[in-house]
Amino acid sequence: MSYVVAVRTLCEFTAKAGDLDLRFTPAPTAQQGIAGHGTVVSRRGKYYESEVSLNGLYKQLRVRGRADGYDSGFNRVEEIKTFRGDLNKMPQNHRHLHWAQVKIYAWLLCQSRGLKEINVALVYFDIGSQKETMLNEKYSADVLEAHFDHLCECFIAWADRESQHRLSRDKALTNLSFPHVDFRPGQRHLAESVYKSAVSGRHLMAQAPTGIGKTVATIFPLLKASPGQKIDKIFFLAAKTPGRRLALDSINLISKSKTEGVPIPAIRVLELVARDKACEHPDKACHGESCPLAKGFYDRVANARQAAVDAVTLDQQTLRKVALEHQVCPYYLSQELVRWSDIVVGDYNYYFDVSAMLYGLTVENEWRVSVLVDEAHNMVERGRKMYSAELDQTSFSFARKFAPKSLKTVLDRVNRQWNELHRNQDSQYQVYHSIAEKFLFSLQQAGTEITDLMAEEPTSLNEDLQRFYFDAMQFSKLAEVFGEHSMFDITKDVKVSGRTHSVLCIRNIVPAPFLKQRFETAHSVTLFSATLGPHHFYSDMLGLPDDTAWVDVDSPFHSQQLSVRIARKISTRFQHRASSLSPIANLIAEQYADKPGNYMAFFSSFDYLTQVSALFQERYSDIPVWLQSRGMAEGEKNIFLERFVEAGKGIGFAVLGGAFAEGIDLPGDRLIGAFVATLGLPQVNAINEEMKERMDILFGKGYDYTYLYPGLQKVVQAAGRVIRTQEDKGYVHLIDDRFGRSNVMELLPAWWKIN
Repeated sequence: MSYVVAVRTLCEFTAKAGDLDLRFTPAPTAQQGIAGHGTVVSRRGKYYESEVSLNGLYKQLRVRGRADGYDSGFNRVEEIKTFRGDLNKMPQNHRHLHWAQVKIYAWLLCQSRGLKEINVALVYFDIGSQKETMLNEKYSADVLEAHFDHLCECFIAWADRESQHRLSRDKALTNLSFPHVDFRPGQRHLAESVYKSAVSGRHLMAQAPTGIGKTVATIFPLLKASPGQKIDKIFFLAAKTPGRRLALDSINLISKSKTEGVPIPAIRVLELVARDKACEHPDKACHGESCPLAKGFYDRVANARQAAVDAVTLDQQTLRKVALEHQVCPYYLSQELVRWSDIVVGDYNYYFDVSAMLYGLTVENEWRVSVLVDEAHNMVERGRKMYSAELDQTSFSFARKFAPKSLKTVLDRVNRQWNELHRNQDSQYQVYHSIAEKFLFSLQQAGTEITDLMAEEPTSLNEDLQRFYFDAMQFSKLAEVFGEHSMFDITKDVKVSGRTHSVLCIRNIVPAPFLKQRFETAHSVTLFSATLGPHHFYSDMLGLPDDTAWVDVDSPFHSQQLSVRIARKISTRFQHRASSLSPIANLIAEQYADKPGNYMAFFSSFDYLTQVSALFQERYSDIPVWLQSRGMAEGEKNIFLERFVEAGKGIGFAVLGGAFAEGIDLPGDRLIGAFVATLGLPQVNAINEEMKERMDILFGKGYDYTYLYPGLQKVVQAAGRVIRTQEDKGYVHLIDDRFGRSNVMELLPAWWKIN
């Protein structure tokens, strides 16, 4: 069995040495890199071939890749690298890696075309000056073959081990047994649907109720399908830390199961965490002269990598322990280990964001991946944030005030063009059909000059200017692809000084055009949640393929477990808010008197929560009460949840859509009821009204897509906190007359019996 490796992966594994050094930054954007390659290619002659596919075999190792270009007229292979700044400041280990890559391509060309010798060139293209620097050397085929053989020999022991791991893993997974004695009700249906999705290569949307064990029911069938479908990796993506933790626990459970009485070979699992959470020295820069964990990183990473794969399950703490034992950076070690992991657990952004690492590696290495998206109802809002950008003129003013003198002219120009954008705007908020070209040009010029300065003097920028720079780059990127999927709006703010500042926003409202390619790249994607309906809403918003399957898993719960009542005589509309306080307080007290225990009361805002809770405590001071507050720290959230003890009594007041409205598990008597005093509809404001108009144009359902569907999803999530097992019993009060409308009731769970 041959082991396939990309040229880049082979060279990074065998030819990288020295320090981790991010000072030769910022690198050109992906678009600038593509444009730079195009410019270089356009300057070549008629005998020039671009993107030359190559592959070669060394023993059982197959190496493949694409050379940037080959000119048969000059018998020259080229590796094109785009950059900014002073090329002389490029770290030597970067240059060494580039030579290693192009020499591999050179040998593969010699081998495939019967060449005795070849010219080997590194072409560095400065995207600022548009100038090329070519470093050219002539090599014989024999020398290049020796280079190729040496790198392959360095890698082949690892490749043999990886091949053996894959063979033994796949053999065991083929006969993998479910980790429990039997499936829970609904769990088998979900597992079978995920398996069929993987086998057919179709995507799947699965609405499955809480309590059936969705995490195990999605991971297990994908592992089972992996050998037959030749799936290289599984990405489990979650919106929040508890989702990642549940995935790691479920994988651990499956890993301990046995195949025909024998434990299965270790499944390599990697947890990815954000850089700010993984960094050991946040006060230091990422290079060897500043951070001790960057110094000699590539000299020590091989031993760290070996220890890491031996550890098998690399959650945040285990990875940190391994990294520190070998004195390497935990964050960058985790990136090195993605290639050698079977399952990667992380946040949505690692696959779906603009510069998503997992997506980039999947494309680069041509991996066959299956993706699991946990609590997928969050993907719409998260997707919108990934492809939105905002510029605040007040923050820009601070950055401009303390910027280096060399940037004064270009930043002043940005400020003038910025003022022109809102000069004739009479209203505080306004949506525009396009973004002024003059402003975008000034912003791009500023980005270019700041980039050049950062390349020359990495420490010359203050924190405010750095923040503006990255915000401006994101804004410029999204401006290039601005379309009907997004809005450009300006919000004016008149300061005490009398000056008018504004906030500019490219506000994505339909992430589908950006996410579509992410879905198409994966072999299969399963999106699952207890609230994923109506499915056409999520399909439209996320850009899923037309043949995406849909399954609505029957609930294991029955109507006798949950008493659902609608308070049809109460209106929680804003204009009726004051008159609703008393009847809501009385309703909560009446339910508590009838059945004392732990309840949670959800409201549309902190103001509403405060008003009702104050009146409730005034009238019913004997009933224990605890409140969610704005900006609660993690410890405060834990204290709030710890009040929900078995056989406890009291009311927890919380905000719908907040930290306690989803993703928490309070089974049994820890929570016996919930009051939902709102339909959860987003606030009616200028932004949402503009969004409603756009949704109407695109989908013909402006109100439903902007207000109703997102609101009811939050309601069902909050009410879902009450019944967590087949033994639980409880109460839900839906407080608003609009809950009785047919178009609202049809969006509530079918197993609810509503009074």
